[in-house]
Amino acid sequence: MPALPQVASIAVLPFATLSSDAEEEYFAEGLAEDLITNLSKVDGLLVIARHSSFAFRDRSMDLRMIARELGVRYLIEGSVRRAAARVRINAQLIDASSASCLWAERLDRDLADIFALQDEVVGKVINALTHSLPSAKPLPKRRVTNLEAYDLFVRGRALATQSLRETRAARPLLARAIEIDPGFAGAHAWLAMSHHFDALYYGEPIDEHRAAARAAAEQAVEIDPENADAHIVLGYLRAYEGEFEAGVVEFEQGLRLNPNHSAGWAHLADLRVFEGRATEAIECAENSFRLNPYPPGEHYSFLGWAQYAAGRYQDAVETLRHPQAGGPGSKRNLAAALARLGRIAEARKVGREFLSEFPCFSARQWGGDTAVPQRCGPPALHRWLHQGGSARMRAHEQG
Repeated sequence: MPALPQVASIAVLPFATLSSDAEEEYFAEGLAEDLITNLSKVDGLLVIARHSSFAFRDRSMDLRMIARELGVRYLIEGSVRRAAARVRINAQLIDASSASCLWAERLDRDLADIFALQDEVVGKVINALTHSLPSAKPLPKRRVTNLEAYDLFVRGRALATQSLRETRAARPLLARAIEIDPGFAGAHAWLAMSHHFDALYYGEPIDEHRAAARAAAEQAVEIDPENADAHIVLGYLRAYEGEFEAGVVEFEQGLRLNPNHSAGWAHLADLRVFEGRATEAIECAENSFRLNPYPPGEHYSFLGWAQYAAGRYQDAVETLRHPQAGGPGSKRNLAAALARLGRIAEARKVGREFLSEFPCFSARQWGGDTAVPQRCGPPALHRWLHQGGSARMRAHEQG
């Protein structure tokens, strides 16, 4: 077991709730996730992503063991209770190196003050860590968001981070949040990704959904230029639509705003591959794992894709066959790596498995060719394997 790091590193555990109501669980998780986002903007503080810290819901595990598993020195844990128009938060900051409590407080506020309450908790954590973060400054106050819109956003965001199917279910929630509060940048950003994935993996009208995705992402950045999610989503869409350099610039801006954005680093790895910078792509992917040691399955896909681009085909196969590997790119990239190793029968088998889940996926469309086949099914992927990869693959090989 690695020793606890001495650098200022922190994880926010999911807040407990005394209610079995799913709405209250969404609220408690949303509160903890917003604390993660806000702390991620603090200079000099390494913050573990929600996907990893939320894996430790079982509080029977020793806090020092949790800290070691996540590679952090500090932990925030607590509980939240919402009743009528009031909210109560119990929170404490633990130094896992000594199992000592650096700060603990119970905060009772009107529910309408929830956003100011979040800012207050972040400020108290920063004050408690002044010995580790001497140059840290309080974050600027955020604009007040409508509470009903916030509830819808929290539920939509929770669905959008689970899988592609749940991302589709998140769309009406996010759209309703925007109707209530048109200036909700985060809702615009997540709505953009929902439209993008519908066009890419579910055979929905491509032009319609791409236009909707782009408009939502641009609106998010215009509303809040300091929102890292908004820049990263816009960067992803611009790069995918061929504005590659502009897309990378958006990603880099998003990571300047939030250097702890593990998903941003993972997706930047994807872009580095297409720049022909496979070694840097692997470094970006590995950085995402440091920030998210128990990441979503797609992070394995990005690492495997970077290894593929670097010619490390066996490493790519091992990464993409990890039990936690997932996301639509995993089997697609695994098929390509197996083909490069000459294991064509295995590659075809994996390709068929991929297309059984995404029957309307087109390698030619994904690769950026102008001619998009109108039919779905295995022939597209088989051509891809036998012809040496898509246009995007050929581009990075030439690079």
